[in-house]
Amino acid sequence: MKHENFYAEEQTKLMKASELLVKCLENEGVEYIFGLPGEENIDVMDALIDSPIQFVTTKHEQGAAFIADVYGRLTGRAGVCLSTLGPGATNLVTGIADANMDRAPVVAIAGQGATTRLHKESHQILDLVNLFEPITKYSTQVREPEIVPEITRKAFKIAQTEKPGCSFIDFPENIAAMEVPEMAPLKMQYAREPVAPSGRCTKASVHIAESKAPVIMVGNGVIRSKASEMVVQFAEHLNIPVATTFMAKGVMPQSHLLSLGTIGMKARDYVGHAFEASDLIICIGVDMVEYHPELWNPNCDKKILHIDMRPAEVDTHYILESGVIGDIKDSLKRIASSLDKLPDSDVHKFIPIIREDLAEHKDDTAFPIKPQKILWDLRQVLDDEDIVISDVGAHKMWIARNYQAEKPNTCIISNGFAAMGIALPGAIAAKLAYPEKKAVAVCGDGGFMMNNQEIDTALRLGLDFVILIFNDSKYGLIEWHQLRHFGRATDIEFTNPDFVKLAESFGAKGYRVDSAESFIPTMEAALKDGTVSVVDCPVEYAENMKLTEKLKALQSPI
Repeated sequence: MKHENFYAEEQTKLMKASELLVKCLENEGVEYIFGLPGEENIDVMDALIDSPIQFVTTKHEQGAAFIADVYGRLTGRAGVCLSTLGPGATNLVTGIADANMDRAPVVAIAGQGATTRLHKESHQILDLVNLFEPITKYSTQVREPEIVPEITRKAFKIAQTEKPGCSFIDFPENIAAMEVPEMAPLKMQYAREPVAPSGRCTKASVHIAESKAPVIMVGNGVIRSKASEMVVQFAEHLNIPVATTFMAKGVMPQSHLLSLGTIGMKARDYVGHAFEASDLIICIGVDMVEYHPELWNPNCDKKILHIDMRPAEVDTHYILESGVIGDIKDSLKRIASSLDKLPDSDVHKFIPIIREDLAEHKDDTAFPIKPQKILWDLRQVLDDEDIVISDVGAHKMWIARNYQAEKPNTCIISNGFAAMGIALPGAIAAKLAYPEKKAVAVCGDGGFMMNNQEIDTALRLGLDFVILIFNDSKYGLIEWHQLRHFGRATDIEFTNPDFVKLAESFGAKGYRVDSAESFIPTMEAALKDGTVSVVDCPVEYAENMKLTEKLKALQSPI
């Protein structure tokens, strides 16, 4: 009898909890995990050796989180990042907060000390679940190996469900090493988005028919819902001008005859005047973190139509005339079906003015180069499908205002959390997700120095993209704010390394732009290098305050 029991026990297949986790990640379709190995995640690292999932070793956990962030935003599938405990986990925080606020699906996993020491003061131990809880949609700890499939499935389901965001899994080292009988991952299941009630669509149609000067504001939710083409058709069918938020650039091609460009500047730009001329703001897929309604509805007197997959946020400046909650494409189709083309309104008069403003500096030859000219020329060297990833700084405001995106998800801007240092890691994500497209990370010199170490990560992966640096040796956006508020600036200057030599020290290519005329040929050469290339471009940020003064004096042309 003893012999038989021993034989039966030997036949039971066992697997480590770490191996079970990896099987569950494979089941979710994970292709890459970005992060750093550490003592407390070595069981997971070992399990990945025999997995088709590629582990991408980054130079810093923040870079790993940012890559996962942009990968999730571009693909709609959760990007995955991995750290060890303590400082490794805290280094993920900025990237995770950025992804969560910008509605990018991410699953973050951190090693943790053994459960036998979590109850007391112990080396590198932090309560990671509570640390990540405010900046994620779901934060939990694996306390038993048998629950790995449930936790993994729940983490991905929550991260990828509208509105998407981040899930965090704390995985103690002793749990990761435990053995359990071989288990299978849980089946992936997705809920179909409900359609809006017919009465809501009818009511929305009535509001549009009664309006004299409607305008559409498009947000990032349209891209997430893959409703960009439907938005264009909706606008064309009804002849309604469209403005996009920073994060929805490209949904309405800038070249389209109904495009008002981008809304999001705090100052009253031309598009802001267009909103003032409107009597109905149709918000489609707009997340409030993209552009606060207080800035475009300061007197709380605008009629607002909310079309989205989720109910509107509660805000004094966002009181709805009507809300249409459900599948965005279906809602737009049904709302438009009972409406005819509307006549041109005062809002249409702003379209040629905005188009003319964007081209104002296209022939400028001044050096250092004006940001408007840099972005005009950048548009000339890229195809419509190529991807620009903006870092955060003064250049971000110029990209949002002046870069003419023609397709959705071709101009990536962090604007909910607005975290510096995202562009270079974001370019890595873009090339992994879409290797056939060109990618340009546009950085200020300050933002570039925050994560330039990830050049090494990109080179190890054999990726090719361009890092374009707006170089002014200062925190230009902060200077802009200081000058606007106080008329003077303080503590914003710093010294940069030689960016060409820095690039070459990594094994990348380096270029320095020395005239306005040399920008396009320099970029064209860099884009053909087949490796990572850094382009150092001096920028004339005196244009910042000139724009402020221009917008301050701007009078509505109607």
